[in-house]
Amino acid sequence: MNKSQLTRTKKLGYCSGISAESILYNMYYTYYLVFLTDVAHMSPSLAGTVSLISVIWDAVTDPIIGHFADKKGADKRKFMLRAAFPLGITFVAAFIPLGDVNDIFKFIFYTAMTMVFWLAYTVYTIPYYAVVAEITEDYDERTDIRGKSSLFNTLAILLGNAVPALLPGLIIGMGVSASVGWLLTSALLAVLAVFSAVVASLSLRGIELKKAEQAGTQEKIRVSQYIQILRIKPFRWFVMFVFFFLVASAMIQTNFAYLVQSRLGMSDDGMVIVIITLVASMGLMIPVVTKLAEKTDRRKTGILFISVMLVALLIIKLIGIDNTPMLIASVFAVALGLACFWTIFYSMAYDLVEVDEFVNNKRRESMITAFPQFFQKFGAAIGMWIAGQVLDFGGYNGELAVQSEKAKDAIENIATVIPAVFLVLALIGIIMYPVTKERFSLLTEELEKKRGGKEYDTKGLEKLI
Repeated sequence: MNKSQLTRTKKLGYCSGISAESILYNMYYTYYLVFLTDVAHMSPSLAGTVSLISVIWDAVTDPIIGHFADKKGADKRKFMLRAAFPLGITFVAAFIPLGDVNDIFKFIFYTAMTMVFWLAYTVYTIPYYAVVAEITEDYDERTDIRGKSSLFNTLAILLGNAVPALLPGLIIGMGVSASVGWLLTSALLAVLAVFSAVVASLSLRGIELKKAEQAGTQEKIRVSQYIQILRIKPFRWFVMFVFFFLVASAMIQTNFAYLVQSRLGMSDDGMVIVIITLVASMGLMIPVVTKLAEKTDRRKTGILFISVMLVALLIIKLIGIDNTPMLIASVFAVALGLACFWTIFYSMAYDLVEVDEFVNNKRRESMITAFPQFFQKFGAAIGMWIAGQVLDFGGYNGELAVQSEKAKDAIENIATVIPAVFLVLALIGIIMYPVTKERFSLLTEELEKKRGGKEYDTKGLEKLI
């Protein structure tokens, strides 16, 4: 497995596949709570619980799909391709307007639709991300692939945030209802996502995937396999970092529309400012993150950027988000953290594949990728749920044109001080994470010896194994 596995064209084709999940992910996390409270007219608490249940379900299915994608003879490309169309169809189904029905029926319907959507999402994303660990073991190659994917991700973030901010309003202006406007918007983005998934799947044709060529049976899925992974020293700190960062970032992201419209009283132009600031900032910072991670390592880069994000949120809380400049400052702070996280997250997970192989003598690319995603999505679900509970406690009412001061303060807290608490915990996780570039290089050298039946040394690897 080396760099020649991916030509430039194939690499770009693969990297573009991040759009398939990111477009839908961003529309969901930025607008689904808004859709449920302001369009479907559910209470914030109940709407937050819809997301909590469906995303926790998504988290639970990650390790299961990871197991099946790691079986001998399993071709990750086929998983991706087969999930593409269900991914788009189920996403649109989650935005079907129900009209004037009671909240219980809405709750059941939207929970069921989003659960099916997140299952299709998992079937695509787990193999999509895991396949890189099967293609290359090179530390910098993995960073480069994830860096290029992150640049494609900025476009996906733009589409997933800008289209829902503008298109429903344009459709409503044509005399169509708000609910139909949201349905048509979800359909457009679903088409783009399906196209991206198909391109990514086909771009990997001709690439050697050893597990796809293996024959035979594999042990049944057992909890003991995941206990083995949990016992890997670096893994526990890694998931602490992932879980708490996603609690914070999901909380902030789902609050953007409330911050713009209800706290600041801005029109759709306010969301345009948020989106342009977010995408432009991430687009500028992702190459910086990539180069810094290649020059030093991913751990040091993560510590730097998450620390800056944390300090910035606390300063912004002290000043207050009461005008456009402070709105821009708050979005820029979030962009710094997101640019770093989505560039280093999967590469850090890939490194644990070799740690697992060294310790347990098994290569489990999909399971190692899926298990952190379990904690990532569980964290995101908790973040959205907390946002809904804080809105409810603050007295937010989606049918009011002007919110109370208490509700406005709750919205500002969701954007600043509450996520800052979780960022502190995320920062502790990445500080304690022991996989550095130097240690990983030593690990791969000794792993090659172990694979070849040669004598190997564990000196210098104590913190990893």
